[in-house]
Amino acid sequence: MITGTLRLEDDEGAATAEYAIATMAAVGFAGLLVVIMRSDEVRQILTDLVRSALTFTG
Repeated sequence: MITGTLRLEDDEGAATAEYAIATMAAVGFAGLLVVIMRSDEVRQILTDLVRSALTFTG
């Protein structure tokens, strides 16, 4: 007797593929951040931010 339930039994590699896609997206995002952080403008902004955070102007 055939019922209307469909079983997906061949999904063993699905979790691994999802982890691989998420890892590749994270690597791409990290690469973009590296490119942005190497620009002189961003470096200067971050340097000024750290200096102002470490300077006490009470």
